[in-house]
Amino acid sequence: MAKQESLRTSECPVARTLESIGERWCLMIIREAFDDVRRFSEFQKNLGLAKNILASRLKQLVDIGVFEICPASDGSAYNEYVLTEKGRSIFPIVVAMRQWGERYLFDDGEAHSVLLDNATGQPIQPLEVCSSDGKKLEPVDCHRQHVMAGGSGYQNKTE
Repeated sequence: MAKQESLRTSECPVARTLESIGERWCLMIIREAFDDVRRFSEFQKNLGLAKNILASRLKQLVDIGVFEICPASDGSAYNEYVLTEKGRSIFPIVVAMRQWGERYLFDDGEAHSVLLDNATGQPIQPLEVCSSDGKKLEPVDCHRQHVMAGGSGYQNKTE
């Protein structure tokens, strides 16, 4: 079998994102954190995940800056895993995956969870990709172009 190269150095942001947070347990841990789960034991209980795998994934997520370890908010001797700004910015990714799953992976009448707006109690609106002037965009309306991170200029090479 050919050795799989790491996607950490890929020019593709999707590939790098998958390498960082795309493993299923990483995303499930992040999903739990959006539901205010913070302690190792709570993650383990909710996910039914082996301690060694959970510890490994939490370490990875701390190392890349998705979580930070903080003293317990209740003053106990425990530590908590708290989402950083970088971690909270994953929310739209999880919502997009949730909405795709709700739409395509459940049969009519099959029970599943939905994400509700706390202020209204209503389901949140479907996410859309929009242009700078607010027009809904489809894949055919977009193209990729190579740029330099932190740079303002675009190279002429498109994909």
